[in-house]
Amino acid sequence: MKNIPFIFLLLIIFVTACTKVDVPKDTPACIKRKIKKLSKEPVQNPPASVYSYNLDGETAYYFPPSCCDVPSDLYDSKCNLICHPDGGFTGGGSGDCQGFRFDSTATLIWKDSRER
Repeated sequence: MKNIPFIFLLLIIFVTACTKVDVPKDTPACIKRKIKKLSKEPVQNPPASVYSYNLDGETAYYFPPSCCDVPSDLYDSKCNLICHPDGGFTGGGSGDCQGFRFDSTATLIWKDSRER
């Protein structure tokens, strides 16, 4: 009987630590980790999302701005930050995203479905 609180605590830790994110199979592990981290943070407005783009023959991952004056992030498949395509104080991002265009090649790979 003395072990019940301890077992209950371990169960809670196990369940919360094993949160699975539902993304395409070929999504790099580092991008999955970033998504998992987002899914544990407070719900954003608009809800957080991640898109994949074909950028010069390589897959890039776009994380839209979370709010207001926050810039977006564009990562390569190894989670190296490429640039900030939009957002920030001017709304134009970092201004160094040559070759990146918001177009129909975007594929939504994850969107936070939690309610606010």
